Amino acid sequence: MQTRLPRLVGGMLLAVAAVAAHADNWPSRPIHFVVPFGPGGANDLVARYVAEAAARELGQPIIVDNKPGAGSVLGAEVVAKSAPDGYTFLAPAAGVITNAMIKKNMPYKEDDLVPVVLMAVSPSVIVVPPDSPIKDLKDLIATSKKGQGLTFSTAGTGSTPHFVAAMLKYKAGARLEAIPYKSGSEGVVAVIGKQVDATSEGSPVVLPQIKGGKLRPIASTWNRRVAALQDVPTAEEQGFKDLVIGHWAGLFAPKGTPEDILNRMNAAVNKALKSSELRARLVPQGIDPQGGSREDFRKFLAAEKARLAPVAKAAQMQAD
Repeated sequence: MQTRLPRLVGGMLLAVAAVAAHADNWPSRPIHFVVPFGPGGANDLVARYVAEAAARELGQPIIVDNKPGAGSVLGAEVVAKSAPDGYTFLAPAAGVITNAMIKKNMPYKEDDLVPVVLMAVSPSVIVVPPDSPIKDLKDLIATSKKGQGLTFSTAGTGSTPHFVAAMLKYKAGARLEAIPYKSGSEGVVAVIGKQVDATSEGSPVVLPQIKGGKLRPIASTWNRRVAALQDVPTAEEQGFKDLVIGHWAGLFAPKGTPEDILNRMNAAVNKALKSSELRARLVPQGIDPQGGSREDFRKFLAAEKARLAPVAKAAQMQAD
C-alpha cells in the first residue's frame, strides 16, 4: 500500500501536467461544433457563421457537425460524453435546459455540459396568414375565445413555439390547441397553407415568408423589436410582459475541459461577434449577436430555467 501511494500520486501529477501542456498548445488541430439539429435552421446558421469567424481568431478550422434527433438530446449526449480536450463543443438551443423538464430519462447529467458563451438570439415572431382578421395579440386572444378556439403549430413538445403557445394559454388566457410538427419550418408551412391559424418561429425562418407576403407578423417575443421588423411591436409593448422568449444559440463544452481553453474560446467568440463582417451576416436575418462572459451565460441560463419551468409544468409538457 505504501509503495502504491507514491506511484498513484505521481501518476495523477503526470496527468495534470499533461492536461496543462495540452491546454497550452490548444488548438493544434480542427475544432468541432456539434449542432443538435438539421442544417438550415437558426442555430445551424449561427454556429456556422460564428465558427468561421472564431476560426480566424484561433488559427484552426472549426467544423460544424449536424447531429439531430430526440429533440436535440442526441447531439448533446455526443458532446457530454466526448473527451474534455477542447476540440468538441455543443451549439444548442433552449432544449439543452428544457429537455430535462419534460423528459423523465436523460442519457447525461445537466452538469456534464459547461456553459461557454451565449452566441446569439433569434427573436421569435408570432405570425398568421396574410388575410387573417387577427391584427395583433389582443385580437388573437379575443378570437381564440370564440367558437372552438385557435390552432397553433409547434416544432414538437418542449420547442420554443410550444412554450410560446403555452405562455399565450396560461399567462394571457388564450384558447389554443398546440399542433406538433417535426420542425419549425413545417409548422410555418402549415400556417401558409392555412392548416393552422398561427405559429411562432425564429426570425430567420419567417422573415423570407413575411417579405414574400406569405405570412403577416403580429408580435415579436423578445425584449426588443427585431432589427429587420422595426414596425412589429413586441408582446410586452402590446401589454403582455410575461411573453418573452427567443431562439437562442449558445456554446457548451464537456465537463472537465480546462479553464484556460474555455476562457480562450469565450474570448474568440466574443471578438468574432463584435466584427462588422459577422454582424452584417446576422442582423439582416433578425439574429441578435450576444456574447459576454461565461458568468453572464450562466446567469442567463438560470433565469431561463426559473422562468420556463413553471410554464412546462402548467402545460404538462411531456416527451412525445
